Amino acid sequence: MAKFFMYGKYSQEAIKSISPGRTKMALDLIAKSGGKVESMYALLGKYDVVLITDFPAVADVMKASLALNKLTNITFTSFSAISIEEFDKITV
Repeated sequence: MAKFFMYGKYSQEAIKSISPGRTKMALDLIAKSGGKVESMYALLGKYDVVLITDFPAVADVMKASLALNKLTNITFTSFSAISIEEFDKITV
């Protein structure tokens, strides 16, 4: 599994629908797309939310991102990530 940070930006419609129920539906959708959410945070600034996730492949993240947008009206920008330990190994 690969690590992805999924940064979300709320639309006005997304703000109107914020609820614990929608959060659960989003988590279920990610699981159905092959992903696992490690943690989620609300943010101040350019993005409103970040999900730290694991997915088998980039295509799975794209599938989940599109499905989440349809479900929540939140637009996601995703970035792949590796640990510093992995990074140090490849830079030697």
